[in-house]
Amino acid sequence: MPKRKPYARPSFKTLRQELEAPQFEVKPQYVTVVDSDRRYVEVSDSFCQLVGYRREELVGMRYDDLTAPHTNDIPKVFALFARQGYMHGLWLLVSRGGTRILVRYESWLRPDSYIEGHMEVVGAGY
Repeated sequence: MPKRKPYARPSFKTLRQELEAPQFEVKPQYVTVVDSDRRYVEVSDSFCQLVGYRREELVGMRYDDLTAPHTNDIPKVFALFARQGYMHGLWLLVSRGGTRILVRYESWLRPDSYIEGHMEVVGAGY
């Protein structure tokens, strides 16, 4: 089997360009970037469609606002992430229409101190 070349990620001028560029051989479905206050600073178009908000509405909103009530201890999870710099698992989101959406996520601390999260839907309608 021939050896595959490592993927060289190009540099980008804006966070938006970076999020829309292929990052893996298979691009993740939903991408978000949040700051240290858990506020969205950028989101992919697909994430906007998933949760039913326009980008302008999501940017500045806290990810706590889209987390299903009584499902995650957000301050505790965020503190753990801050110590580790990486997390993965399941998260229960709530869309604008109230639909609960279970996603599998992988998040890491970026060099610019933002947190980048990649998600895929596991189930919906809970």
